[in-house]
Amino acid sequence: MCGRYSLAIDYDALEGRFTLRGGLQLPLAPRYNIAPTQEVLTVVNKGSGNEARMMRWGLIPLWANEPSVGNRMINARAESVAEKPSFRQAFRKRRCLVIADGFYEWQKVPGGKTPMRMIVGGGEPFGFAGLWETWRSQEKEFVHSCTIITTTPNELTATIHNRMPVILPMEAEALWLSQDTDSAVLKSLLVPYTGSMEAYEVSTLVNSPGNDTADVMERVPGDNDFLAPGLLGHL
Repeated sequence: MCGRYSLAIDYDALEGRFTLRGGLQLPLAPRYNIAPTQEVLTVVNKGSGNEARMMRWGLIPLWANEPSVGNRMINARAESVAEKPSFRQAFRKRRCLVIADGFYEWQKVPGGKTPMRMIVGGGEPFGFAGLWETWRSQEKEFVHSCTIITTTPNELTATIHNRMPVILPMEAEALWLSQDTDSAVLKSLLVPYTGSMEAYEVSTLVNSPGNDTADVMERVPGDNDFLAPGLLGHL
């Protein structure tokens, strides 16, 4: 699963990286420890270009009686996302990128778990494959919410966890967002990431969502970094 991630880079860089129509124009601050149910940055394309939107992390299905249902929908499995009732309509019509610059997983070790931060390339921003919905309450209040799709791990992530979020290569982002992309093509994108990645140990501060400061992302001195330079080897 993917239950925590970060987006703490210079937000001005996101406008060009994701070709945002009209710019970012959102009140954003650096986030070092993003957790479920919080508002997160997404990119959607409804036919007139990429658009930035804030959404609640944890997809609320249209049939839900209350928004707390979304607390259990922070992730969708790639293997079943096209058929599962909670996600299949969003998979067909409402796909998004959930923007990040790193994510956290917990590696099982004797006596407990070690938090690890995973980054792509040199730490540049990227998009998780996501889905979104607009849910309406009985009071006719609208909530935009999203989920992150997960898949089997690549070689690097397998040393830490048995699942990983789907990280879309830059060249696949437009296909994922397009309303015209065939279902078979969409499914073919939901695979383990094969580009350059790195993992390093971070402080247990990340265990608490209340800790949302820069020191959450800092490397633990003397930790053994794992590298995956394209071919997914490690040191």
